[in-house]
Amino acid sequence: MSKIENIRTILLSADYGSKNHPEILECFPNGPKRTIGLVEVTLENGVKGYGEGYLGVFAPQVFKSIVELCAPYLIGKDGFNILRRYKDLCSVCDYWSLQGAARHTTSAIEIALVDAKSKTQKCPAYKLFGNSEKEKLEVYGSGGICDTKEHFIEELELLKKLGIKKYKIRAVPSDINKTAWVLKEARKYEIDVGIDMCQNLADPPINAEDVINYINHVKNITKEKILFLEEAVGPMDIKGFKKLKEILNIDICGGEVITTPLEMIERINLDIYNFVQPDASVIGGMHAVKEVFDNSKIKPVVHAWGGPVAIMANYHVAFGCNGNLVEFPMIPYKLEPIMFGDQKIIENGYLLRPENPGIGITMNDKIEKDFPFDKESVYSCVVVDRGQPKDSFWKE
Repeated sequence: MSKIENIRTILLSADYGSKNHPEILECFPNGPKRTIGLVEVTLENGVKGYGEGYLGVFAPQVFKSIVELCAPYLIGKDGFNILRRYKDLCSVCDYWSLQGAARHTTSAIEIALVDAKSKTQKCPAYKLFGNSEKEKLEVYGSGGICDTKEHFIEELELLKKLGIKKYKIRAVPSDINKTAWVLKEARKYEIDVGIDMCQNLADPPINAEDVINYINHVKNITKEKILFLEEAVGPMDIKGFKKLKEILNIDICGGEVITTPLEMIERINLDIYNFVQPDASVIGGMHAVKEVFDNSKIKPVVHAWGGPVAIMANYHVAFGCNGNLVEFPMIPYKLEPIMFGDQKIIENGYLLRPENPGIGITMNDKIEKDFPFDKESVYSCVVVDRGQPKDSFWKE
């Protein structure tokens, strides 16, 4: 047992992508800089643990406020009894945020407690979630937010260098020729392509018929197989997901916005996905992701699009639960090499199992000083038209 002595929020802002990158043009109105929201938990034994909630990318000051609301309910309590502390947080927040923002905050605090406990026990965090049978996990490159052929080729070359054989791009039904071009170009590299259709942000989202027509048009141009379709319809369109799974010979997946393991497990039981994508920085923490693994008849593939702490938390659960595949975000973020150190190594297309105590993240006063919070550094979910080329540009 070690009591929780202090809990505080750390907001860090750092360079992300480049000013002309399509995601920056769409979602970062104040330029190529991104904020992450961390929680630092200090135990009475002096050990500090770090967690991250994905909310910090979108609403950092909301994240900070919820952490400050929750902290007094945990101070002085046993930091090693993580599931009990999780229930304490649910008691504080669930009435007014059973699904949504507070779950990201719960996630951050839970991850920080896992980090602190495993550091105290001098073991990597994955050992708290099971006996990992795997020393490495296959990686898929998550990028494909590109407006030019040169940009796609640049990402494919990076995947080739790392030995990665799976690549996720972003596309919508109007991107027929673009999708076909990428599928054929990736085949030259012996790389399979999955498609994130980004409908968790669309208003209104497309329907299943639109997706089926899009896939059929792409198949008329190329016979290259599509590896998977992610978030192909709106997140609430259960019937749409089920229709796609029944009609298309493509793996259907989703779930990155789901904030409770119960909801994700219920969707799995409705048989609407081939695999689900829980995120420890969204769904309530690392134990919540393990709950999905433990109650799933299909193997989850963790979503990992947050900052370094969120990414490593997801990787550790995937190793602890003997996952098969993990996401590798491809847009460069200045904090990543500093905070990852030697704990996120990809060789021949596989992530090597991290072995440092805790979740393997470097955090110190210098990092906090060098990357101060910039209140204008926020992700905007009001996506703007970046003026991308028409689909005819991609015709061969």
